[in-house]
Amino acid sequence: MAYLKKRCLVNPTHGPLHFRAPSKMFYHTLRGMIPHKTSRGAAALEKVKVFEGVPPPYDKVKRLVIPSALRVLRLKPGRKTTLLKRISSEFGWKYADVVDKLEEKRKAKGKVYHEKKKALIKARKAAAVKASSDLKTVNATLEKFGY
Repeated sequence: MAYLKKRCLVNPTHGPLHFRAPSKMFYHTLRGMIPHKTSRGAAALEKVKVFEGVPPPYDKVKRLVIPSALRVLRLKPGRKTTLLKRISSEFGWKYADVVDKLEEKRKAKGKVYHEKKKALIKARKAAAVKASSDLKTVNATLEKFGY
């Protein structure tokens, strides 16, 4: 709270601007950990992309988990934790409910896609089993030629 209240003494509107969005907060924190004034640090920081939720180009990409970064493995049992989303909304970020709605839609779409994919895989396996009996003669002929 004290950090967010800091202002420029001469003209408070020109004072330090503190972002309320979780992505901006994370970016600002990360920037403090990287030597962003060097060319190497600036190049590293350019590669970082932060978003609230999962936007359209990345919702189709498989998400990966880093096991060594899991909260269960890294934190001592009984430690208090919080989410950046909650902190942001307490300090004035107004779009938590909007992001939640969009995430619900994305998850529903993903579930429908996954069900379709499972049905397609099941149908493909059934077709392969059905076709294997029809292709016995063809496979036997191909084995003679080394395939």
